[in-house]
Amino acid sequence: MIVIPAIDIRGGRCVRLVQGDYARETVFGDEPADMARRWISEGATALHLVDLDGAKSGRRDNEQAVKGILRAIAENAETSRTRTTTQLGGGIRDIASVEFWLDAGLDRVILGTAAVREPSLVEEAARRFPGRVWVGIDARDGKVATDGWTRTTEHTAAVLAGEMQALGAAGVIYTDIGRDGTGKGVNVEATAALADCLRVPVFASGGVHSREDVVRLRRVGGRGVAGVIVGRALYDGTVTLGDLLAAAR
Repeated sequence: MIVIPAIDIRGGRCVRLVQGDYARETVFGDEPADMARRWISEGATALHLVDLDGAKSGRRDNEQAVKGILRAIAENAETSRTRTTTQLGGGIRDIASVEFWLDAGLDRVILGTAAVREPSLVEEAARRFPGRVWVGIDARDGKVATDGWTRTTEHTAAVLAGEMQALGAAGVIYTDIGRDGTGKGVNVEATAALADCLRVPVFASGGVHSREDVVRLRRVGGRGVAGVIVGRALYDGTVTLGDLLAAAR
């Protein structure tokens, strides 16, 4: 079980939202690269980056902040000889953006809105960059949301995930929007049920509150749940990254 700290970026700063609501924002730092250094120093081997502005606009609105994180990771690798995996979602809606970010140093890109609107992009990107294209499926009451969670579609998470797997997506990040940023606990049942339908790995996201959430996810790891993305609980100090890493082991 991989534990992955999230770094959400809006206006160049590190922030957290509640249930994806842009009006319910808390700023946790003016320099996202410093946050990346913190999580790496505490043992993170992977980071989940989100361009919140790009998720709504479809542009690379926080390009400089993301590149700053990538530089910080590269500097750490030179001194510590440890490697940190990075993945980015938000605003990646054409093949040029996919290529841009992978060339910039990201290990994976996550397609969300584009997966719903333009499935052929997932197919093309997965063919050109095998293993490096994942799909983000964010659900509100079982229905997939897009455009920075501002629109809810009629797609169900399970059906969309199956379609994306068939097109070549290497993995799925599943977020229960109703729990994101709330500390109500991760939706283990829904995540495991989704993983049961797939051959590719699934990362859980949204609602992690304690080490028990990670323990519960670890118990369904055999069903395809391979990792968990953690945000607000780490930033609020509700739990430490060290505790979560220990629970994952």
